[in-house]
Amino acid sequence: MPQVYKIIPPGIPSAGRYYFTTESGVKYEVRFGRKQNNVLSVNIVFGVLNDEYEGEEYVLTNRGEFYSVMATIEKIIEDFRSNNANVHTFEFAGEPVSKRPKSNAPTKRTKVYMKWAAKIFSADQWKITQVGNKVTIKRLRS
Repeated sequence: MPQVYKIIPPGIPSAGRYYFTTESGVKYEVRFGRKQNNVLSVNIVFGVLNDEYEGEEYVLTNRGEFYSVMATIEKIIEDFRSNNANVHTFEFAGEPVSKRPKSNAPTKRTKVYMKWAAKIFSADQWKITQVGNKVTIKRLRS
C-alpha cells in the first residue's frame, strides 16, 4: 500500500494550496485555482518545488515514489472537496505534449490523471471527460 506523506494544508481551507515532502526530499505543491468566471470551478495543478529541478514543476523525478505521491494528492483532493463542498467542477491537464501549440494529444501524465480521477471521483456523483490533454470532472445534479 502506498504511503501518504505528511500534508501541510492551507491556513484557510478555501485558499487551496497544499504542500508535502517525499522521503527522498522532493517538495511538492498542490494548488486549486479558482476560475475567474466561475469560483465554483477549479483547476488542479501540482508540481515539484525543489531548486535542483530549475523551476520545472512538471519534472519527472524518477525517485520511485510515484504511487505515494499520487496517494498523497488523492488525500489532498479529498480534503479540499470536504472543505469546499460547493465546488462542482475540477479540471487538470498534463504538460504540453511538445513545443507545437496545436498538439492536443493526451500525455502520459494526463492518462494517469484519468485513472486516478476515476478512483477519487465516484461515477454515480461525477462525470469525468477527457478532451485532448485536459480532464474535466463535473458534479452530476441530484
